Amino acid sequence: MRPLTDRVRLWAALCGPAAVVVSLVGWLVAGVLPIPLGPGSSTSEVVEFYSHDVRVMTGLVIASFGVSLVLPFVAAVTLELLEIEGRTPLLSFIQLASGAATSVLLLIPMLLMAFLSFRPDRSPELTVTLNDLAWLLFLTPIVPFIIQDVAIGLAILGDPQQRLPRWLGYLNLWVAFCFLPDPLAFFFHSGPLAWNGVLVFWLALAAYAVWLVVVGVIIYRRHRGPAVTAVPNAA
Repeated sequence: MRPLTDRVRLWAALCGPAAVVVSLVGWLVAGVLPIPLGPGSSTSEVVEFYSHDVRVMTGLVIASFGVSLVLPFVAAVTLELLEIEGRTPLLSFIQLASGAATSVLLLIPMLLMAFLSFRPDRSPELTVTLNDLAWLLFLTPIVPFIIQDVAIGLAILGDPQQRLPRWLGYLNLWVAFCFLPDPLAFFFHSGPLAWNGVLVFWLALAAYAVWLVVVGVIIYRRHRGPAVTAVPNAA
């Protein structure tokens, strides 16, 4: 039988892939996917989206649970980095702080969108304004996540014992690079650099999903060894 802390560690690692699945299900239910609203969407299109209040709120509540699963996942990653760094866990603490900030920045836009669907009869202009705020807040504050990924990548690549594969360190750096176009969403209302564009929304979504799944699975496999069975003392 595994100790409880070991089982929790495995569950926390699997929260990465679970966050992807639950969030995508929530966005599909809400209608955020497969075709999200964009900065070029008309006022009537935005108001019509939030008029399906029960569906939208249900999906966004599910998505809120999904993005919240990132928090235990960040804790699992922190344990890995603590083992790598030992008595000077600077990168571990950087990863923990930036990962926690990223989780909050993912959750707040979900709550804002749910708030919009709570009272769909409000002023159309206010609905459009808050929708813009939710989407831009969801996609543009990417610096904490980039810092988190760089910290993980440097820790893995700098580990002389190579507890985690080196390619995972490079994957973290690559995922951080994929998020660099996101702040450009402030400057474009259409095209690949708009908030619903290929280089902002879809590239970031794909990279983040790959990151959560791959890192979670690697950590899970590293610690899923056979449980230690207690041997009773001889009489």
